[in-house]
Amino acid sequence: MTREEAEAFLLEAGSAKDGEFPLLEAAIACAVHEDPTRDPQTARDLGAVGVERLTQRLKRESAEEALAETMAGDLSLAGDLFTYDDPENADIISVSVRRKGLAVSLGVYYLHVARRCSLTLQGVDFPGHFLLRIETEEGPLALDPFSEGRVVLPSELTRRALHAGLTPNVADRLDRLMAPVSDRAVLIRLQNTIYARASAIRDFARAEHAAMRRALLDPNDHRPWLDVAAAREGQGALAGALEALARATTLDGGAALAARAQRERVRLRLN
Repeated sequence: MTREEAEAFLLEAGSAKDGEFPLLEAAIACAVHEDPTRDPQTARDLGAVGVERLTQRLKRESAEEALAETMAGDLSLAGDLFTYDDPENADIISVSVRRKGLAVSLGVYYLHVARRCSLTLQGVDFPGHFLLRIETEEGPLALDPFSEGRVVLPSELTRRALHAGLTPNVADRLDRLMAPVSDRAVLIRLQNTIYARASAIRDFARAEHAAMRRALLDPNDHRPWLDVAAAREGQGALAGALEALARATTLDGGAALAARAQRERVRLRLN
């Protein structure tokens, strides 16, 4: 798959209904878009092995136990505690090789494998740390893919929410904090992470790629184009930045003021 083919796939995925969003394949396309020289089959194979192992475990274990043992035990997937900021932790192909990653990139595998085995598992856009929500006979449980899929108790969820800066009255609203999000939102969160980290170290080329992927995955959102513009400006590609700002303004009139101000500032640099 070339970078252009990856962009075409992501554009098509961006128009898919939420229930039909091809999460793992879209995540693979994101990784190929970043570096087209690699073979994505490793990522697909890991997902297939996970489905096979989980199918067997579900015959004798509870859903949450079987999922955690499959992903963390059989597949050895876990959070990268020692090189947390390594860009490879956010790349689904690299994760399949290293068996380490961020909570959200690991979560892509959890979601893919669980769905193929008819489990009701969804991503949760929890503040500061991505989590998973699994439906069981006893009710919903929170799982942490970064910590080998362990169950996170309600008291711990509240503590994490407070640590993330939420006020106590909000941190206690676990019904809201544990509200599930779409698979598209999961993958967009991963691209947001890549963009933020790349921008922080002034790797504007990687930041532009991540922002462009967000634009493809959510074609009606103007905000990715503002980030594309900022990344292009960081690379000195001012004409490209102006083009991206124009796209943002076209998509959402509410963004017009911010985009117009940013566009005028870039124009001044051109003159």
